[in-house]
Amino acid sequence: MSIEQLTQEALSLPKDLRLQLVEKLLDSLEVDESIQSEWLVEAKKRRNEICNGLVKPIPGEEALAQVRQILG
Repeated sequence: MSIEQLTQEALSLPKDLRLQLVEKLLDSLEVDESIQSEWLVEAKKRRNEICNGLVKPIPGEEALAQVRQILG
């Protein structure tokens, strides 16, 4: 299975299962614990902002297109 296929499979999961997958993937990396804790706090903050309707997520490709346009 390619990374693209795996990504599409992961993105088809419900939000709560995607979050669990992200947490497991992060746990699998050997990262400084303090940095990992900070990222987890940030990820949960962003998840809550989306769940509470404070932020509207956009597809990754759209976000990358916006960044490319800004960097021109």
